[in-house]
Amino acid sequence: MSFKSLGLSEALIKAVNSQGYDNPTPIQEKAIPEILAQKDVLASAQTGTGKTAGFTLPMLQLLDQNKSLRNRPIRALVLTPTRELAAQVHQNVKDYSQFLDIKSTVIFGGVNQKSQVSKIKSGIDILIATPGRLLDLNNQGLLSLAKIEILVLDEADRMLDMGFLHDLKKIMALMPKKRQNLLFSATFSKEIKRLANEFMHSPVLVEATPENSTVDAIEQKVYRVARPKKTDLIIKLISEGNWSQVLVFTRTKHGANKLVKKMSAAGISSAAIHGNKSQAARTKSLSGFKNGNIRVLVATDIASRGLDIPLLPYVVNFEIPNISEDYVHRIGRTGRAGASGLAISLVSADETTFMKSIEKLTGNKIPVEILPGFEPDPNASTEPINPQRKGRRNTGKSRPSSKK
Repeated sequence: MSFKSLGLSEALIKAVNSQGYDNPTPIQEKAIPEILAQKDVLASAQTGTGKTAGFTLPMLQLLDQNKSLRNRPIRALVLTPTRELAAQVHQNVKDYSQFLDIKSTVIFGGVNQKSQVSKIKSGIDILIATPGRLLDLNNQGLLSLAKIEILVLDEADRMLDMGFLHDLKKIMALMPKKRQNLLFSATFSKEIKRLANEFMHSPVLVEATPENSTVDAIEQKVYRVARPKKTDLIIKLISEGNWSQVLVFTRTKHGANKLVKKMSAAGISSAAIHGNKSQAARTKSLSGFKNGNIRVLVATDIASRGLDIPLLPYVVNFEIPNISEDYVHRIGRTGRAGASGLAISLVSADETTFMKSIEKLTGNKIPVEILPGFEPDPNASTEPINPQRKGRRNTGKSRPSSKK
């Protein structure tokens, strides 16, 4: 199937070709015609499946067909959970609208609002935003959502996880009730379905792949290890394997910072990316990781959302996520575009329950290895980590409510 057969205009096809894409992905094949038909769409798609173009291309076409008013009020709003994802979506919008008379901008916190406000005042068709900064500028009377025709919630599951439900409802109240709604989520949890029922009109359900499926090209391996020996083990694996471009996940910001210090002391160039880092620091770390100056990027789940790192060869779960679906999301960052990838999980005794839930969810039995000198502690408790200290307890079920 070609992009032309999906009903896209010549200007958009030209833009798609200029980005090096010839054929649509499954999510694009299914979502684009439905969105062009101006239906509400509820889509399940993991990061890396082409979902951004799946909503960006038809959104651009609809806006281009219905020419804007003279002063260019905001007609489409894309909400994302993180700054990185917002910036990535905006870049996609700019790339695909290069042959159209469409203007866009992105707003998020952590940076001065002056330039963001200036671009909005100059007139834009599409606004990409994180919820907090959007409400902040609205409360200051610096933008209006009264002319919105299309609303996109990107990675809606993560927005609920981050506690944005109340903000989302506030934002929806600022828009016309008659509009097209598009919701993209990695999973269809009960919370997502409840949210969709509140604001979507007879949505078309679109699924690119079976829910919670993992990428076949990814080699998965578990190392059973005593918790105090995890740092030495990951340093050994990276150093002796001569790994580069390694994305490491920790459960907490403090854990990420601590691991970076230990790896840097061992001569491994590394950086942390999490919510306490300034936007400038996050951008610098990501840039260094992409260009090879930084060998290891240590991230929390929230900060990692929206990181656009093509052909990432290694993902390491330094700590096992206590939300089973997050494991799928983490390892799905490697093994893309037909390339092979390796996903390593360092599992201590108190994380065995989490791994069992993950294997149940994915339907895969992951190979286990124990390295001499890094054996698990036979006397360690297998009781899962206290969720009050380390995060939510994993039940192997859907994501919990958005309130933390």
